[in-house]
Order: sequence, then C-alpha cells, then structure tokens
Amino acid sequence: MPLAAPMTQLDVAAELLELLAATTTEPRPDDRLAALTLTVAADLPVLLWGEPGIGKTAALTQLADTLGLPLTTVIASVHEPSDFAGLPVLGDDPAVQGVPMAPPDWAVRLVRSGRGLLFLDELSTAPPAVQAALLRLVLERRIGTLQLPPGVRIVAAANPRSSAADGWELSPPLANRFVHLPWQHDHEVVVRGLGGTWPRAVLPELDPARLPEAVALARRAVCELLAARPTLVHRLPGSDTQRGGAWPSPRSWEMTVRLIAFATAAGASREVLALLVRGAVGDGPGLELMAAMDRMDLPDPEALLADPAGAVLPERGDLRQAALEGVVDAVRRRPDRARWDAAWALLARAVESGAPDVAVVPATALAALRQADWEVPATIDRLAGAVALSRRADRAVARVAAADGARR
Repeated sequence: MPLAAPMTQLDVAAELLELLAATTTEPRPDDRLAALTLTVAADLPVLLWGEPGIGKTAALTQLADTLGLPLTTVIASVHEPSDFAGLPVLGDDPAVQGVPMAPPDWAVRLVRSGRGLLFLDELSTAPPAVQAALLRLVLERRIGTLQLPPGVRIVAAANPRSSAADGWELSPPLANRFVHLPWQHDHEVVVRGLGGTWPRAVLPELDPARLPEAVALARRAVCELLAARPTLVHRLPGSDTQRGGAWPSPRSWEMTVRLIAFATAAGASREVLALLVRGAVGDGPGLELMAAMDRMDLPDPEALLADPAGAVLPERGDLRQAALEGVVDAVRRRPDRARWDAAWALLARAVESGAPDVAVVPATALAALRQADWEVPATIDRLAGAVALSRRADRAVARVAAADGARR
C-alpha cells in the first residue's frame, strides 16, 4: 500500500484557512437585516449604503446562503453599457430577422436556474452611461431580449461618493427604482461574528390571515397622506446628492404601499417599518407617513368625549397628546358646555395617569374656547396644579443646564 504523500506547508495553510472559514449562524434581532429581508420578500430592488469594509458584501453572501439562492455578483463599473443592454449579434438574414441583442453569460445562468440573488456591487462607481443601461434591468428585469424570472431578486450596494473609488452620484431615475437602506456596523455583531457566530438572515413569516388587512392598511395610510399633502406625490430634491437617494414619486409611493403591506403581514416592528418607508420615499415624507399611521390608531375624539370616565388614552406620550389635541379640535368644531367640561375631565385623567406636560398645549387651546357664560369646572384646579408643577420642573432643569454651561 503506497504511503500518503507528506503534507506540504501549503496543505497545512489550506487546512488552517478551512478552520477560519468555518462559522455558524444564530437568530439575532436586527432591524436593518429585517428590513433587508422584507424588501427581498416584497421583490423590490434594494440598495445598501455604507462605508467601505463594513460588511455589505458579506451580509449579501450570508443572505444568499441562508435563503438557498445562488448568488451572482456583478460589479457595474467594470462593465460596458452593452453588457446590460445586450450585445448585438448578426443572424443569418439581418434584413429579415433583425439584429438580436444577446444577454451576458451571467444573465443566461440566472434564467436557467430560475431563481437567484443578483448582487450589483459598487453601484456608485458606475459611470452615467452604465447607470442608464441599468435602468431597464432594475425596473423591468430585462437584459437584451432576456427576461429574468420572478425567482430572481435584485440587491445592490454602494459607498457614498466621498468614499467611493472614482465615485459618481446615482442618477435620479436609477435611484428612484431602489429602496435605500443605510448599512452600519454593529460592534457586538462584529465581535461575535469574528468569534465564529454571525446573525442569521431569514425571510419574514407572513401571516395568511392578515393579508387582506395588511393591504387595506397600506393603501389607506398612503392614500390618506397624499390626499392631505398633494405636494408629496412627486418631489424631486434640489441637490445631486439627495437626488441619488430616496425621494417621493408615484413609483416610490407604490413601493411604499407594498412595503407597508409586507411589514404589517409579518408583524414587523415600528423601527423596521420606519427604515422601509424612509428608504422608499426619503426621510421627510417617510416621517410624515409614520406620524400619519400613528394617528390612524388614535381613539375617536367623539367616543372620548361621550365617556370621559371610561376613556382609554394611548400610553405613548406623543400619541396621548395627539389624542387630546383631537378632542380639543372636536370641541372647537362643535362648541358646547357639556363637551367643554368633558374635555377638561379627559385632560385631568391624562395628567393624573401620565406625564402632565402632554396636557399643556391642549389645555391652553381648550381654555381659549371658553364662552362668557361657562363656569370654570372644578377639574381645572387639579389640572392647573399638575401643569404648574411640570412647568416649574422644566424651568428648574433649564436653570441647572444654563448654570452648568456657564461653568464650562
């Protein structure tokens, strides 16, 4: 029996590399990862923004492995526009058959597989001509005459122009086709990952029973906001940098409807939903939408006025104040002594069951609605004491802060 060949130093090195590459994964709550997997599930192109070396490519590689999808990486800046638009190929009779546009080999492999994760890396290093060629790929999933199958998902990564090699700003048409997610490193994840355990990316579990409710909520939230704020339907930012990110358009609002529906059906947290809507329509419109969705869950002001003693107010301070302001608006629209007294009873309950500062603004507005023949209710005395205490505390904090600043 022949003896085995002795191990060379390269063999030992290869064994050591295998040990270093052996890692495991674990479930770990991560808002950015949850937002990424929801966007992938919703079949929307997603763009990860982050500084070089923070793990964007590694996250996509791990995502593809976890989902069992073949990963195809394409670095746009090293390709020509024709690589995405298709290469002209002469047939037997171009005058009759025309000149077909042949797709690149990686696109053919994706079609043959029927599924996969197409990763467009270093997108901000692609020159404008290449970005223009990518428009049809990202929106229509077409490369030349080839149509990518529904099982293919598109994810991209980019560095800010300031830290990209020969970086370009994304063109507005291309940027508006993506959901933009900021990607930052988490030191705890990095430390644990370097120890051999990385977080596991999993597709969200959608509740079949919640699908109709999720669609109805998404459409209602977006339509009610745009009906009240028509200028948000389409707002192209003024600077090139902002145009290369998320901004509102009919296309991005349509993406937002889909993202809200998926997040609702998956029971995603408010933080994840905020990442998604801001990534689709931008920070300002996204925050307005989140505030509008919060108000959708507020109790009916008329129901609160009808039964102040049994009313249930929101726990969150900002929502509680919004509910009280809604009550004051209801009294303003239909002023009546009994309704005015009921509103004061609600304000007193809010002060006694939570932070008194949420009642300051509504109480001021409600007091201004008093008519000459309306007597001041006894509840105002309890309310005035709590509000005065809150204001004294605020002034004391301000004095301490001012004194501390003077000492420095």
